[in-house]
Amino acid sequence: MTKIRLLPDRVANQIAAGEVIERPAAVVKELVENALDAGATRIEVEFRHGGRALMRVEDNGTGMGRDDALLSLERHATSKIAEAADLDRLASYGFRGEALPSIASVSRFLLQTRAAGNEAGTEVLVNGGKMVHVRDCGRPVGTSIEVTHLFNSVPARRKFLKTDQTEAAHIAQCVRLYALACPGVAFTLVEDGRVSFRSPECATLAERVGEIFGRQTAAALEPIASAESGMQLEGLIGRPGSGRATRHEMIVFVNQRPVDSRTLNYALIESYHESLPKGRYPLAFVFFSCDPAAVDVNVHPAKREVRFRSEPAVRAFVIRSVLQRLREMSGPATAPVRPEAGIRMPETGARSPEPAPTQFPPFSATPPARVTSGPSPAMIPPVAAPQLRVSPPVSGISHPVSMNWRFLAVAHGQYALFETAAGLVLLDRRAAHERVWFERLQDQFRAGTVPSQRLLLPVPVELDPIMAALLLDRLAFLNAHGFEIGEFGRNFFRIEAVPGWMEPGDAEPFLRDLLGAFREGRVPDRNTDLAREELARLAAAKAVRLPATAGEAELQGLVAQLFATRAPLTSPAGRPTFIEWSHGELDRRFQR
Repeated sequence: MTKIRLLPDRVANQIAAGEVIERPAAVVKELVENALDAGATRIEVEFRHGGRALMRVEDNGTGMGRDDALLSLERHATSKIAEAADLDRLASYGFRGEALPSIASVSRFLLQTRAAGNEAGTEVLVNGGKMVHVRDCGRPVGTSIEVTHLFNSVPARRKFLKTDQTEAAHIAQCVRLYALACPGVAFTLVEDGRVSFRSPECATLAERVGEIFGRQTAAALEPIASAESGMQLEGLIGRPGSGRATRHEMIVFVNQRPVDSRTLNYALIESYHESLPKGRYPLAFVFFSCDPAAVDVNVHPAKREVRFRSEPAVRAFVIRSVLQRLREMSGPATAPVRPEAGIRMPETGARSPEPAPTQFPPFSATPPARVTSGPSPAMIPPVAAPQLRVSPPVSGISHPVSMNWRFLAVAHGQYALFETAAGLVLLDRRAAHERVWFERLQDQFRAGTVPSQRLLLPVPVELDPIMAALLLDRLAFLNAHGFEIGEFGRNFFRIEAVPGWMEPGDAEPFLRDLLGAFREGRVPDRNTDLAREELARLAAAKAVRLPATAGEAELQGLVAQLFATRAPLTSPAGRPTFIEWSHGELDRRFQR
C-alpha cells in the first residue's frame, strides 16, 4: 500500500500560508507589492484591531478581468514570470504566485477588481479556501482586496499574534517601508477608522523621509550618489557623528526592494567605523541597484533576504562610495568626531604587538586598611543641575583598597597611573565613574527617590510607529524614574522633565537609545528589577562627563568611592575598572 499521497490544494495553501503569512503585516506586505506591480500611483491601506478584524488594500492600478481574477487565486499563477530564466531578470516585487491563495485559505477573502475597458468589475468571495461566489460589481479601475477573520480556520496561529498595538505598529512600519521605496506613489494608512498616515506623491526621497521619520531625522541626512561597474548607490546617509543605538533606521533597498542584507548592512557599519562611536549605527536610507541577474531574491519565503553573486565586490563598492561621501562632508581635513555623551570612542591608535597585561587579583600582595569614610561630593565630576547627592558608602566591602596608592600621571586623559607596593595600577577613569554612578542610581531607583528637573522648553520627539507604541506601553515606568513625557499627537511626544543626572540636550538621544534597547529586548518588560538595572546601566554611561584634566585629589577620591561600591572590579558593562602589573610581570616584560 502506497504511503505517499498528494496533498489537497487547501492543505498545500495553508502550508504556504505558514511560510509567507507570519502576521497581519505580512498580508499587507504582499497586497501592497501586488498593487505596486500593477502600476498603482495611489494606494490606501486600512486595518482594524491590529489586522485581526480587517485589512483592506485598495489601489488604482491596471486591475483584472474575471478570468484573471479567478486565476489569481490558483497556486503558482502569476503574470510576473513565465519560465525559470525570468528569475534572472526580475523587475517586479512578486513572482511566486502563492500570496493570494495562501491568504484566502486562512481568512475571509473578498476581491473586487476592474480593468480599463470593462464595463463592470468582478467580485470574488472566498472563505477559508472555499469559493463562496463570483459576480459582477461596480467599482473604478483598480483592485480592492479585503481580508477579515485572519487565521479563523487555523485558531492555533492566532495565539502567536502579539497585542493589537504591536501588530498595528508592524503594519504601519511595513506601509512606511514601501512608501520609502516608492516616493512617487501616494500612500494612505487608516487605522481603526482614523487616518494615521497620508503622504502624497513626493518629488524626492528626502521629502518622504521627513514625512515618515520626522523632520529631525531628515535634517541629519545628506544625499549620496555613486556608480561603478554596473552598480549604483543612491539615497541618504547620516552625517559623521550622527548615529543610533539600533539598526532600525539603517534601511537598504536592492533594486527598489526593501531587504535585510548582511552584505550591505556590514558595509555601511564598516564605512562609519571612524565616524561613529563603538556600538552606534549609522542613519541610512540607501538604494543599491545592479543587474537583476547578479542578485538572487528567491532565497527566503518572504523575500526579505537576498544573495549577491559577487558579495565582496558589492561590499567594497558600498564602502568606497560611503567613505568618499563622508570625506566630502567632513571637508579637506577630517576633524576628530566628538563622542556622544557617555559613549566610548573606538581606539584607532597603533597597538603593540605584545599581549595585553595580565590582570592580577587586586592588592593581594599587601592587604591594606579598610575604607570606612564616605566619598566627598567634590570628587565627582560636575553634572547638570540639580546635582545628585553622594550615596553613603556601602558596608561590608569585600575588596579593600590600599591608601598607599601613589598617583603618578594621567595618560590620554582617560587612564590614571598609580604606584603601589605590589607594582603598578592603571585605572580607567570612565569605567570607575560609571560603576559609582550605576550603584548610586540603582539605590535611587530602588528607593523611588529620583531627582527630576522640569524643562523650561519641552523637547519634542517624533517617532516611527513601532517606537511610539513601545513608548506608550512604558510611559508609566519612565515617568516613575525621573522623566515626564506626554503624548502630544500621533507618534509625537514632549519631554517636559528629565532626571537630575541628565543634561536637557541629551534627553532626545537617550530616549531613542532606551527605546531601541526595549525594542531589541535588552530591557525586560515583565521584571521591574531587571528593567531598573538596565536603565541604571544606560543612565550611568550618560551621567559620566570626564573633565579634561584631573588632579591627584580627585583621582584619590574616585578610588575611595570605587571601592565603596559592591562590585569595584568591573564597570556596569563588564569592563575592568583597572588592571595591575606586579613586579614579577614587569620583570618578565623587560626580560630581567
